[in-house]
Amino acid sequence: MTEHVLIDNADGVLGITLNRPERRNAITVAMYAALADAISGAAGDASVKLITLRGAGEDFTAGNDLNDFLSAPPGSRGDDIPVWRMLRALANNDVPILAAVHGNAVGIGTTMLFHCDLVIAEQGAKLRMPFVDLGLVPEAASSLLMPRLSGRRAAARHILLGEPFGADEAMMLGVASHVAPAGGLDAEFARVRSLVLAKPAQALRMTQKLLRTADRDEVIERMTLENGHFSERLTSDEVKQAIGAFYAKRAAASAN
Repeated sequence: MTEHVLIDNADGVLGITLNRPERRNAITVAMYAALADAISGAAGDASVKLITLRGAGEDFTAGNDLNDFLSAPPGSRGDDIPVWRMLRALANNDVPILAAVHGNAVGIGTTMLFHCDLVIAEQGAKLRMPFVDLGLVPEAASSLLMPRLSGRRAAARHILLGEPFGADEAMMLGVASHVAPAGGLDAEFARVRSLVLAKPAQALRMTQKLLRTADRDEVIERMTLENGHFSERLTSDEVKQAIGAFYAKRAAASAN
């Protein structure tokens, strides 16, 4: 476990909070392991009616911690690799997940939302999947799920081109189920949370399974394909150049 992922299991809710606000909740290997354990553990806990996912501080998550990720890059295979365990846990999860998104949701901060059942996006949130910009490919089966959810053209805009989108467009694309006004995320989160908890627990789980947009085998198969390409890309010159340019740009912005 890690202090950067807070877990609270009470009153039928498994609450997960990304708690690394000083680094915009960028996700480390240890955080992936904690997320995988928490999500997969909920399946065997009949008392859990709902999983909630939030970010502490000003952002939902800035995505992967690039330094941590590149210091121990995941291979294309291996069941014990934390990031792949977390993705499979999302794909196999049978407990409704409610995510509350504010600030930046970058990379996996957006793609993990495709596996959530209810997503509240606060006005001012900025969602972005800059995989190609970094010389990478998408993950979390987003290359399968976003075209099905939003259409191929919208998927190309936001995955191929990496164009960012806000709360209203997230709602239009089907990425979000609710939009909260600026400053109103907590209130909307509490309202939707209460609605879910008022429902019968077994019916919730059964209905969550029925509402899946693609069967789990297909999702996991696409994840495996993406993971293989992603792992290969991590060793490419394109990635090294793109990430070097990213850090140079950030350093220049900080200097100004």
